[in-house]
Amino acid sequence: MNLKPYQDFANDKFGGFNGLELLITAFTHRSYLNEHKKSVKEHNERLEFLGDAVLELIVTEHLYTHFREPEGILTNWRSALVRTESISAVAAAEGFESLIRLSRGEKRGSERARQQILANCYEAVIGALYLDQGYEAAKAFIVSNLIPTLKQVLENGLWLDPKSRLQELAQSRDGATPIYRVIEEAGPDHDKTFVVGVFINDEPKGQGSGPSKQAAQVTAAVNALKHYLD
Repeated sequence: MNLKPYQDFANDKFGGFNGLELLITAFTHRSYLNEHKKSVKEHNERLEFLGDAVLELIVTEHLYTHFREPEGILTNWRSALVRTESISAVAAAEGFESLIRLSRGEKRGSERARQQILANCYEAVIGALYLDQGYEAAKAFIVSNLIPTLKQVLENGLWLDPKSRLQELAQSRDGATPIYRVIEEAGPDHDKTFVVGVFINDEPKGQGSGPSKQAAQVTAAVNALKHYLD
């Protein structure tokens, strides 16, 4: 395989990597292993398990150190920072997508599946970085790319439940309650995708998709909030 893209990434983001194979494993999805059993021995799920814990600790430490809010609010802020949508967006911005090793089938997956793969990979890379260079290196990386998104989270109220936030704004500004309607339903029973629209005063304000109606409603609410927050 061509190691240069991973070496370039490591040099650019971390000033190098002692165990490049560990970093490559962090970018290896389970599906890729299934198609390359003779040449690839490990996927990134164990590193993801470790990185998830490191990520949560670093974010928690940062919030505890820099803010005086009570535990409940800090917990909500942390949840907003480490949720799939947040860390997948950071991973995409950092150039992860071109490095992830996936099966041909996974490459054609849904947008939600893409977000989940990117988020898992971000956590796996954190785990690999922690093992390779230690806590401070992992902390520096997270502080450089994820922590800055907290400003947007706070300014836009993204740490609140999106549906509750949308209802609050819609009722105060438009005197109406959001209505959610299923627009499309596709896929087999075990792997369905729902597309839901949210309407305010019968006007479409946002649309979202997800593996359940509830998940799709939340995404629709997030998109509808842009009309009020932009």
